[in-house]
Amino acid sequence: MHISELETPAVTIDLDVMEANIRRGQELVEGAGIAMRPHIKTHKIPEIARMQVAAGAVGLTCQKLTEAEVFIEAGGFDDILVTYNIIGRKKTDRLLALSERIPRLAVVADNETVVRGLSEAGAEAGRQVPVLVEIDTGIGRNGTQTPADATALARLIADLPGTVFDGLVAYPNRYPQAADFLSRTLELLDADGIAVNTVSGGSTPSLLTLDKFPMLTEHRAGNYVYNDRKTVAAGGATPEACAMTVRATVVSVPNAEDRAIVDAGSKVLTLEQHGLDGFGEVRGYPSILVRGMSEEHGILDLSRSSRKPEIGEVVCIVPNHACVVSNLTDEVYGVRGETVEVVWPVAARGDTR
Repeated sequence: MHISELETPAVTIDLDVMEANIRRGQELVEGAGIAMRPHIKTHKIPEIARMQVAAGAVGLTCQKLTEAEVFIEAGGFDDILVTYNIIGRKKTDRLLALSERIPRLAVVADNETVVRGLSEAGAEAGRQVPVLVEIDTGIGRNGTQTPADATALARLIADLPGTVFDGLVAYPNRYPQAADFLSRTLELLDADGIAVNTVSGGSTPSLLTLDKFPMLTEHRAGNYVYNDRKTVAAGGATPEACAMTVRATVVSVPNAEDRAIVDAGSKVLTLEQHGLDGFGEVRGYPSILVRGMSEEHGILDLSRSSRKPEIGEVVCIVPNHACVVSNLTDEVYGVRGETVEVVWPVAARGDTR
């Protein structure tokens, strides 16, 4: 199929760019002497994950159990880390059932309640759940707050039945905060005689600062496979390395001086801005941004562009955050040049439990 035959809005992936991104990410972690454990929440597609594993990834990162279920069911993945606190007996039972299907299914925790729930489920199932302690590197989200807290939680994991302490998880690799936190925690764990198998860092921009984190054993990059405006703004990629674009048709030009309307709104793009100007930029029109959106309408700001798109023209929008766009579409179209080479269902779309 020629790309012009796609009905809009359509999410497209430049296969040449994506394949280059996978190679580059793998080369960066190998150059640092550590392993790659890509985060599949960016694409949610088993076929792309297989490409990442073929490039050298040691396993996968999933954010939620439902994502892990999709990828385990797809087959071919035997080492998965779920980077989210698992709370409640229904979820711990599901976790233990999944753990019987692959050689290694590890989770993270940042508090005693989560650890004790994992311990109870693991002990009753007669299994040992590998648990990594999450630390807060300054993002103000999940994570233990001090090296002493992280060490105490690691000791609890090691002492309880049904769990085994496997290491530390950081996101993102902020320097020097994360490096200092990890180093001090590792010192305390060593003094306490607690072995550490894994020190896992994360984020796509952090691929460029791995030399500052010699304690890492693996890295969890996600966005690197597609890249987006957010990643470019953070210095993690060039605009040319953005593999995902949203093809949208100009359906109205109510005011040729300042705005045009496209058929991709917030149900296709994302309302996330991450401090960026607008909600996406139009490739080939460097001064045109998606300035506003409603559910089905994207509003292009034409005021700074000498060239204006016409009604019926298909434009390509680079989104702010590719991960969210993936979760808003049923399928993506892999294109090479002007040819649609593959259609991938977004298998784990909506899997947020």
